[in-house]
Amino acid sequence: MTSWHKMDLRLLFIVTLSVVLGGVRAQKEGSICIKANAQSCGECIQVAESCGWCSDEKFLSSGESKSARCDDLQSLKDRQCPEDKIENPRGAIVIDKDTPVTNRKKDSKEKLKPEEITQIQPQKLTLTLRSGEPQTFSLKFKRAEDYPIDLYYLMDLSFSMKDDLENVKNLGTDLMAEMEKITTDFRIGFGSFVEKTVMPYISTTPARLINPCTGNQNCTSPFSYKNVLKLTDKGDEFNRLVSQQQISGNLDSPEGGFDAIMQVAVCEEQIGWRNVTRLLVFSTDAGFHFAGDGKLGGIVLPNDGKCHLENNMYTMSHYYDYPSIAHLVQKLSDHNIQTIFAVTDDFQPVYKELQNLIPKSAVGTLSSNSSNVIKLIIDAYNSLSSEVILENSRLPEGLSITYKSICKNGVEGTGENGRKCSNISIGDEVSFQISVESQKCPSHGKSEVIKIKPLGFTEEVEVVLKFICDCECSAEGELNSQRCHEGNGTFECGACKCNAGRIGRLCECSKDEVRTEDLDANCRKDNGTDICSNNGDCVCGTCECKKRENPKEVYSGTYCECDNFNCDRSNNKLCGGHGVCECRKCICDANYTGSACDCSLDHSTCLAKNGQICNGRGTCECGICKCTDAKFQGPTCELCPTCPGVCAEHKDCVQCRAFDAGEKKETCERDCSYFQLITVKDSSKLPQPTDQIFPLTHCKERDANDCWFYFTYAIRNSTKEVYVVEKLECPPGPDIIPIVAGVVAGIVLIGLALLLIWKLLMIIHDRREFAKFEKEKMNAKWDTGENPIYKSAVTTVVNPKYEGK
Repeated sequence: MTSWHKMDLRLLFIVTLSVVLGGVRAQKEGSICIKANAQSCGECIQVAESCGWCSDEKFLSSGESKSARCDDLQSLKDRQCPEDKIENPRGAIVIDKDTPVTNRKKDSKEKLKPEEITQIQPQKLTLTLRSGEPQTFSLKFKRAEDYPIDLYYLMDLSFSMKDDLENVKNLGTDLMAEMEKITTDFRIGFGSFVEKTVMPYISTTPARLINPCTGNQNCTSPFSYKNVLKLTDKGDEFNRLVSQQQISGNLDSPEGGFDAIMQVAVCEEQIGWRNVTRLLVFSTDAGFHFAGDGKLGGIVLPNDGKCHLENNMYTMSHYYDYPSIAHLVQKLSDHNIQTIFAVTDDFQPVYKELQNLIPKSAVGTLSSNSSNVIKLIIDAYNSLSSEVILENSRLPEGLSITYKSICKNGVEGTGENGRKCSNISIGDEVSFQISVESQKCPSHGKSEVIKIKPLGFTEEVEVVLKFICDCECSAEGELNSQRCHEGNGTFECGACKCNAGRIGRLCECSKDEVRTEDLDANCRKDNGTDICSNNGDCVCGTCECKKRENPKEVYSGTYCECDNFNCDRSNNKLCGGHGVCECRKCICDANYTGSACDCSLDHSTCLAKNGQICNGRGTCECGICKCTDAKFQGPTCELCPTCPGVCAEHKDCVQCRAFDAGEKKETCERDCSYFQLITVKDSSKLPQPTDQIFPLTHCKERDANDCWFYFTYAIRNSTKEVYVVEKLECPPGPDIIPIVAGVVAGIVLIGLALLLIWKLLMIIHDRREFAKFEKEKMNAKWDTGENPIYKSAVTTVVNPKYEGK
């Protein structure tokens, strides 16, 4: 084997070894587990779900930090950590209560209590969470047939609702009859509201407090909210009590309905709410007051969200302000109440906006006298019950939850749409995929509880969360172990977990002693002045290199003297993008050399079209042509801006040799014998570029007689060849006869045109003169008897001698 072959193989081995070692090192330096610098197994498993801890006591080699025990699982196996010593606890899901959803028909003889009906499954789970590892479980929901319904009708009894009250008086029995088509267990209640009983909402004069209405109208005293009828299954009782109600009145247009809604929501016992579907019908023809409006009446205390009913009357309207919309949303959600706003057409836009703020609410258009209230309630109920929306209680810090819905016909939803399914009919079953992930352990305790429930339903799923914050081997730890430098730490999971104030692999150093001169001397290279090359900290006589903002940039070496980002650059790329930076020097890839790996040893980029390196007019250096002749340019020295074109350069010689003409006709034999001339009959016989493997140029030139001649110029194996078409292409001469005929015809046509125009003008002129004459003739009136210049043509002579005899 020749010496240069040996050198090539040696160089290839060195480069390959460098790439492999560099790749392994880059993998370790890029590991998120190692970067975390975890000092215990508990810290390690919270970095990421891919991190594991090697608890083998003999795992670390001399000089390695104990944080090297924390690495990704495959790396730990590659580093010969026994599989039974790799701590990698995983999360789990345990279903504690899994009662199947209820399958029951409306006409079933079996009568179930509300608490015996199940619409959501499972009901309780326990999730064991590890940081970064999501746990996913399925939740099933099915609308039960013949599910009980509680409906509370809350009506505005201000004077403008007088005609509406008449139509509501028979609502009880009529609505009971309609609701029997949906459920056999239906209860209805009634309440009314007007306004806060203080100025300026009502008139506080004694007479107006007794009868707030004007004229002969008989109205009851104003009130804020009154619970007229507790929820009952007796429709006739509803009719009887509502028939006894009287209209009241107030001064301003907005009403105090929010006070009434709050009391209806929080006074569960007085209203009689059951743990079933709860509907609140809010009927009004006006707007509403909300938080802050109470200042007009001198009321500044925020609504406390508690029940204040005494003898079924709200007694604190003068003391607490109206509730805010957010406060109302919270209470309605907490008590699983679905709201139906039955309002007149004028206030539809206002309550539509309110509907967007209150989940599980609907808005219906109330006729001017409430005659359509039953249809409105049925339609709104069907709309509300056909949609299921999941919500969860407040999540602990660092916990996230995502939903994926699988609705009817397999339609899937993600993001916010993953929380809900629409167009659900009774008996339809839908499911949700719920994923829970923790990013860190909670600061207090190791367990939390969250609840997930469908809005407007009383059923919920209880999710107990347990967090993996430590490894199982931590329970077997040896407190104040002598293996941890005189008992300064707990020996657990194969390493020392240092007590407070102690650091080091074996807890051998105190934080107060880590900067002593004796220890610092071990962190100086060649007795230099910089500790850890000014790129790290000296901890117990060992350099711990600083970490940079970019995790791919790292310091390394015993004294942190090396790094992988301070090598030479080319084209703004580290090592020109053709190598790796190791300890501030570029290790180039194969076929590259130079301090920045910017010199390519591949000459393929220097090959010209003719196959020659740099077109034979330069040298190839680092993959780039250096042209020896200054007039040639381009990546392969083929461009010559100042050179004449190939066609123009050889035009005269081709003309003199092929046609015995041109400027070089006299010196043709001397100047134009450098190429071989081949004639062809026509241009189709000329060689084509696709037929040749050598450069070929097509030319078209014109001679002094404006005749064109065609030729090609090529160099084949250093022989210059010219193919030329033997016949010139001259333009034909002009045809005289057509030209003369055309000129004569043009003159004749122009003359005729001029005569026609003259004749036309004369006709027009004569007609105008004749018309003028006719007009003057019509205007002339002659009278011969009166004309003083008229003389008769007859002359009469009288003979004086003639006597007439």
